[in-house]
Amino acid sequence: MLRLEPRPQPSQWMSIASPVLALLVTVVVGLVLFAALGKDPLRALGMFLVEPIRSGYAWGEIAIKATPLALIGLGLAVCYRSNVWNIGAEGQFVIGGIAAAGVALQAGPGTGRWIVVVILLAGIAGGIAWAALVAVLRDRFNAGEILVSLMLVYVAVLLLGWIVEGPWKDPQGYNFPQTITFLPATQVPRLVAGMRPTIGVVIALVLAGATWAFLFRHYAGFALQVGGLAPAAARYAGFSSRRALWVAMLGSGALAGLAGALEVAGPIGQLTPHLPAGYGFAAIIVAFVGRLHPLGVVLAAILMSMFYIGGELAQSRMGLPKSLTGVFQGLLLFSLLACDTLIHNRLRFGKAV
Repeated sequence: MLRLEPRPQPSQWMSIASPVLALLVTVVVGLVLFAALGKDPLRALGMFLVEPIRSGYAWGEIAIKATPLALIGLGLAVCYRSNVWNIGAEGQFVIGGIAAAGVALQAGPGTGRWIVVVILLAGIAGGIAWAALVAVLRDRFNAGEILVSLMLVYVAVLLLGWIVEGPWKDPQGYNFPQTITFLPATQVPRLVAGMRPTIGVVIALVLAGATWAFLFRHYAGFALQVGGLAPAAARYAGFSSRRALWVAMLGSGALAGLAGALEVAGPIGQLTPHLPAGYGFAAIIVAFVGRLHPLGVVLAAILMSMFYIGGELAQSRMGLPKSLTGVFQGLLLFSLLACDTLIHNRLRFGKAV
């Protein structure tokens, strides 16, 4: 009989190997799923893991999708390490995009490129403001941040729908719910001329390094993590749980808002109701697959963006359903949760003693 036996201490090796094992389990289950759908399993799997990295253009598309995932995932990693459960980064992402669009729409023919900085700062401010609502309700009224942040996502999406259908709707847009296309001066500079990725890629990498330094080389980051792992010890050491809440929530909101600003002023180039693409929810998986470590978050963001692109290719080339991307994301998360069991337990054969 197969059983779980508690380990004397958590396995460091299994902590590292668990995400890799979870990916392998996801691949195996995916093969079975493709076969059940009547498709060539190897060809379908190649759409998810091979096609997205076969060319320079494909890597550029990965960079576009990985940038918001990495930025949001970094903020969530800080939150979860401090035991603050921000589930509503999608709403902060949307509000950041709305705030950035509001600045971009003020540009005129003579506006200089300096406005890009203001646009990004507006996105950060929007994300912070939306996250601050969660922090206030948790701090003042002890409202659960999980429910509050999640519900605010739907408020943000409804607000976006009202804006693009009403006051900011393009009067020359053939009645489509969208703003005008932003002027060239407002668009985030491209990373390489002729390619779609923007300097947001560099910003995300720099912020990943800054997040690592904050978490592992700064006193404030140490205080946040102690508060998350051992609240009683944190209080005894004089660390403020209120400060941890506000720093984690506002930092996470800032990164999500920045991701929204980079999205609307970058690849999209206007505000549309399609801005909420699920990045805020997918970034939760990115944060945990990356082990709440900045380097791991960046690598997990690349993997998740491959799933996004692979799902689009499988849909267009093989007729597979669009929802398959979400299925793969869910499989990866549940596989990771299952494999994480082996960090604190080992498999044993035989009867329990």
